[in-house]
Amino acid sequence: MVQTKIIDFFRIRRTSETDKSCNEFRKTKRRTTSLIITKKKRRLLPFVPTEDPARRLEQMGSLATALTSVGVEFSDELTYRPGMAPRSANKATMEKGGMQVMSKEDKAALELCKAMCRRGEWPPLSVVHDHREGFTVEADNNIKDLTIITEYTGDVDYLRKREKDDGDCMMTLLSTGDLSKDLVICPDKRGNIARFINGINNHTAKGKKKQNLKCVRYNVDGESRVLLVAIKDIAKGERLYYDYNGYEKEYPTEHFV
Repeated sequence: MVQTKIIDFFRIRRTSETDKSCNEFRKTKRRTTSLIITKKKRRLLPFVPTEDPARRLEQMGSLATALTSVGVEFSDELTYRPGMAPRSANKATMEKGGMQVMSKEDKAALELCKAMCRRGEWPPLSVVHDHREGFTVEADNNIKDLTIITEYTGDVDYLRKREKDDGDCMMTLLSTGDLSKDLVICPDKRGNIARFINGINNHTAKGKKKQNLKCVRYNVDGESRVLLVAIKDIAKGERLYYDYNGYEKEYPTEHFV
C-alpha cells in the first residue's frame, strides 16, 4: 500500500497536537516529584514510536492490509452508532464491584499515545499472518514494561443484543450485573490493531508463560475504556498475547496454540 493511501486510510493529520500533548505529559511528570520518600507508584508509559518514517509506513501498511482483508474500517476510538448503545450508557460508576479511576498522569500518557497515532507516529507493532494463529501482532522494536500498547476500540453495543453473535473479537466494556445494561466493544465493522492481538491458552503452563500484555478497564472521565498494557519488557520480534479471560473467565481457550 503506497504512502498516500496509508495516510488516507488512517486519516493522519499533521498538526502541532502531538507536541502539545508531549509537553503536557512532561509537565505532569514533573509535578509528581516530591521530597517526601513514599512507595513508588507504577505509572503507565506512552509507547515509543519507530524513528524511521519508512518503517512506520510498513507497520501501518501491515495493519491496513489486515483490516482490509477482514472488511473492517479503521477507528482508534470507541464508536457509538445509531441503533446501538448510546454514549450515555457508558457510565463507569455502574461497573459491578467498581472500576479503577485512571490517574491524571496515566491519562496524560494515554492522550499522548492517541495524539501520536493521529499524527502517524505509531507504536512499534506489525501485523503478520501465521498459518496456525491467523493474523497476529508482534513487536517491531523493544517495548518496556507498563507501556500502553493500544486501546481496544470498535462499536459499543449492549451485550444482550450480541449474545448470539458468532464473532470472537467482542470485548467487555462494562459489566454491571444487569444484562440489559452490560456493554461490549464490537470490532466487526470498525476497530484497530487490538482485534488482531491473540489470546493465550490459560489452561496450560506453556500458554500462560506467553502472556506479555494485560487487558485493563479504566474509568476515564466517567466512561469505561479498555487498554492493553505491557506487563513485562517485550523484545523485538516477540508476539503479543493477553488473557481473554482476565475478567469473566468464560472464553473457551483450550484450543488456542
